[in-house]
Amino acid sequence: MYEIVEKREEVPNIHRLIIREPNVAKKAKPGQFVILMPDEKGERVPMSIVETKKDTFTIFMLELGITTGKIANMHPGEKLYAVAGPLGQPAEIEYYGNVLLGGGCYGIGAIYPLAKALKAKGNRIVTIIEARSKYLIYLEEKLRIVSDEFYIATSDGSRGTNGHVQTVLDRLIKNGHRFDHAKFIGCTYMMMNCSNITAPYRIPTRVALNTIMLDGSGMCGCCRVSVGGKTKFACVDGPEFDGHQVDWAELMKRKAAYQEAEMISYQTSPHICRALIENYFGESDE
Repeated sequence: MYEIVEKREEVPNIHRLIIREPNVAKKAKPGQFVILMPDEKGERVPMSIVETKKDTFTIFMLELGITTGKIANMHPGEKLYAVAGPLGQPAEIEYYGNVLLGGGCYGIGAIYPLAKALKAKGNRIVTIIEARSKYLIYLEEKLRIVSDEFYIATSDGSRGTNGHVQTVLDRLIKNGHRFDHAKFIGCTYMMMNCSNITAPYRIPTRVALNTIMLDGSGMCGCCRVSVGGKTKFACVDGPEFDGHQVDWAELMKRKAAYQEAEMISYQTSPHICRALIENYFGESDE
């Protein structure tokens, strides 16, 4: 169980993993996620489910901290200690008309199942993806296939629009594009900025919140967020919420709570440091 069937680094620090777990593969719906543990002492990390097959599911993982670093250095044939899922509420998938999807970083992969499902409902799909530079763009071909319009933004201007998802979104709206629904997955700032742009035009906007998470069942309260003045739990009430109702300032403050400790842990981990040395300089006995 929980075997890594296939693993590939799509672009620097973004890894595609195919994991064998028949129950997740059978039951998962677009918008849901899993929680993974690489070993019995590892933390639990949530990952969006991108694709499912007979007995496997696919995720795109951003290598960011100590636990994702451990998973990134595992190999096909190795097994994760634990997989819990599918978790969370499925995304709202209906016929809306003209639908805008925006994704950045790990969210490029996470919007793909939404695009497929929304397209199957007869919607017209406009997709925008962002990356810091052109070499960090992935899944482009598959997203183009399910999109009626497709746009790329890069922070350094090396491809597409110089800017972010919100840069393209603002331009499209000002040029007369009209959207009946919007969904965004990725960086918190991107989702907040896009929600702020769609709000004056009253475009229903859903965002998948990437909160701190522990048990995934609503018991620990780590993933609590304020939406419309009410406390919600991203793991059981989300991860998709109304972007116009999210308390973004509170969310960003909570996400930064362990930032310094995470950085110190990553830099001082013998396991990760050794892996980095071997990746760049070859195997070492020291």
